[in-house]
Amino acid sequence: MRMDGQSPAPADATTCSKAAPAALWSLVIPLKPLVLAKTRLAPAAGEALRPRLALAFALDTVAAALACTAVRDVVVVTDDGTAGGALTALGARIVPDTPAAGLNAALAHGVRTVRRARPDAAVAALNADLPALRPRELARVLEYASGFPRAFLADAAGTGTTLLSAASGVELRPGFGGPSRKRHSASGAVEILLDGVDSVRQDVDTGGDLRAALALGAGPCTAALGARVPGQAHGERPGPGTPVR
Repeated sequence: MRMDGQSPAPADATTCSKAAPAALWSLVIPLKPLVLAKTRLAPAAGEALRPRLALAFALDTVAAALACTAVRDVVVVTDDGTAGGALTALGARIVPDTPAAGLNAALAHGVRTVRRARPDAAVAALNADLPALRPRELARVLEYASGFPRAFLADAAGTGTTLLSAASGVELRPGFGGPSRKRHSASGAVEILLDGVDSVRQDVDTGGDLRAALALGAGPCTAALGARVPGQAHGERPGPGTPVR
């Protein structure tokens, strides 16, 4: 749902990989209540815009994920009613954060929910703040991940993680937060080393991150709100005929 109340078109759907994927993935995306989300953005965006940006990031992330042919479904773990309604309208399944014990507990709960219905599901945890996410780049990352029991992708800063995968029958064992790149590597997950997947790495915590995401070409919800943040360049996704990085 756009900030004006209308549903956005699927983000960059024409760039999704057309090749048959090695596996169809269930993505689990955690989302804090919007009032608590993205506090480090407040100095750049202000308190009034901060929660709206957090919702915009999630909407653009989920729209792009659902547009990818490597993705079977998207589960969002959140207790936020506003976000839950908007993301349901896009096609995501909303799971309440009943553990209420932090990010990694929410992810483990989401995976259990998926595998309760489909015990053999391949699952991947994905950040909710990837507003420049492109389906084709996500498909490449998931194709790489399908070759390993567990795999992860480091964020643009090189310290955190934006995606962690677990093959069928493998426990996810999420260790997100802070220097999670080292934590996931130490846990035995294979690092995904691919060029040209910047949109899957670029999470947004600060004003600088937002500028980087807009420069990559953010989805419609983020692009619209990002233009209202002082000092942020306005980023738009390329049209269907435009080469995509």
